[in-house]
Amino acid sequence: MKRLVLLPLFFCFAQGAGQSANGQTAVRLPAFDIKSSVNWIDMEIRAQTALNLASANIKLPAGRGLAQKLVEDEYLRLIRPVVLNIQVDSSHTVADLLSDRELSLADIEGLSRPASKMPPALSKDMGFMQVSYTVSLKAMSGTLLRHTRPSPIRRPLSPVNAPVYTGIIIIATGSFPIHGRNTASLVQPCIFPKIWDTDMNLIYERSMTEPDKNKNGIVKYVPEEAVFRPTPSGMDAGMEAFAGKNPLRIIARGVFGTNPTDPIIDKNDALLILSSDENINLLRQARIVFVLDPAALNASL
Repeated sequence: MKRLVLLPLFFCFAQGAGQSANGQTAVRLPAFDIKSSVNWIDMEIRAQTALNLASANIKLPAGRGLAQKLVEDEYLRLIRPVVLNIQVDSSHTVADLLSDRELSLADIEGLSRPASKMPPALSKDMGFMQVSYTVSLKAMSGTLLRHTRPSPIRRPLSPVNAPVYTGIIIIATGSFPIHGRNTASLVQPCIFPKIWDTDMNLIYERSMTEPDKNKNGIVKYVPEEAVFRPTPSGMDAGMEAFAGKNPLRIIARGVFGTNPTDPIIDKNDALLILSSDENINLLRQARIVFVLDPAALNASL
């Protein structure tokens, strides 16, 4: 989605100024454009900011350096609403955390700092000065993961004999009924998803993880093709390195949340996880893969 933003600047361009009816100088305000999307597979916000050279009355080649400075200087202002729109969990965006005073404006600026950027460059039609940035959602996750020790995980009263698994894969592609509502939805990604069982017991959430070992995030999102491959493990090499050769594969039964981010799994699958110390450690270590629809994994902001 594109947003065209007119930003007040505390200077004017000599060629961009005219006379208003009362004789005062009228300043032409440069227009900045931002295109942004989130890739939940790579855990990145990808944004491109652009300065409309005509709106700023900047002439090339003399004004190239000024255009580069202007578009870079406005990055934080432009990216802020994009970062604020990121879904943290089923009921909170980053904006909600700011509103609830769990984050400050200084925190938002820190979350907005780019992980990388491409140097400023002119658009093909020479009408815009553009800069491309990526913002790491993994780094954002590490900042927001603030507990110091994992919370207890509920053990079943009647455990079952469960194999020892090397990872957990929750397949949640397609549309699912939303618990408590007469509607259905794709499972939507967020930074901190929860997992519930069909009795609506909470099986997994961020405070159950070991914070020191999960500074790069507690979630891994992949498309379906990553876990249905013609290989001995049925996975690609990257997935096998993460989830091991013997993961527990679970088909989601539903989804829960104000924003439908939290898969619901069968209570018998939950028992397989909670009946074994080794399998519980998969929750502690966030060895969980969420398989979602491509439409949910790549979205405009």
